[in-house]
Order: sequence, then C-alpha cells, then structure tokens
Amino acid sequence: MAYLTHIALHVKNVDACVRFYQNYAGLRLVRDRQVHGKHIIWLAEPGKESQFIFVILPNGPGHQQSQNDFSHFGFALQSKAEVDKLANKAKQEGILLWPPKQEAFPVGYYCGILDPDGNRIEFSYGQPLG
Repeated sequence: MAYLTHIALHVKNVDACVRFYQNYAGLRLVRDRQVHGKHIIWLAEPGKESQFIFVILPNGPGHQQSQNDFSHFGFALQSKAEVDKLANKAKQEGILLWPPKQEAFPVGYYCGILDPDGNRIEFSYGQPLG
C-alpha cells in the first residue's frame, strides 16, 4: 500500500506562500534548505511533521486555473467561527474566492481563499475527514 507523504508546490514567491500557509493554515516550518542555490521550504501541521508535508519550491510559473475548475487543497477547522474569521481576513486582503457557505453533509461549512500563487484553498468545518 502506498501512503501520500507530501505535495510540492512550484511557486513564484516562496516567502509569500510560506507566510500564507503559516498564517492561514497554521503550518509550521519543518526544513529550510538551499539546494543548488534554490530556497526550498518544508511545512507541516504541528505534530504531523513525519506524516505529511507541503514542499514549497521556487521559480514557479504561477498557478492558472479556469473558473469552472474546482481543484483545490482542503484544510479542516474547529468551528464555523474559524471559517468566518479566515474568510473575513481574506476578504480584507482581497483574496477571498468563495464566501462562507453551508452545504449538506458531507461538505459542511466552507470558504475558498487564494494563496499568493493562485492556488485555491478551502477551509471547512463539519466534513467527516477533518
């Protein structure tokens, strides 16, 4: 059996993406490396550093996604209030994609936010996986 261990994002601005995932998703720095002159960052959820990481790679082209493409990363939060708080913060920063919305089980309550590279990030409450 195979296990998903990481996702690597090739981004335009490493520092902006690291700040976003730290501030919005609470990810923590696991590794900060220089490889062949390139700054590579590993981020993980606290306590899950050996289970799953986000690798942030430099010099990416920027993420372009059509309006009808709902590909995204999903993060679970502890309450609807937390979803609302992040949505309000994102709205103030001009990066709110989908305002908070309640849908039937198993979707729950969620909002969508754009990371600095244009990736769509869902923050939800009430999904059975989170």
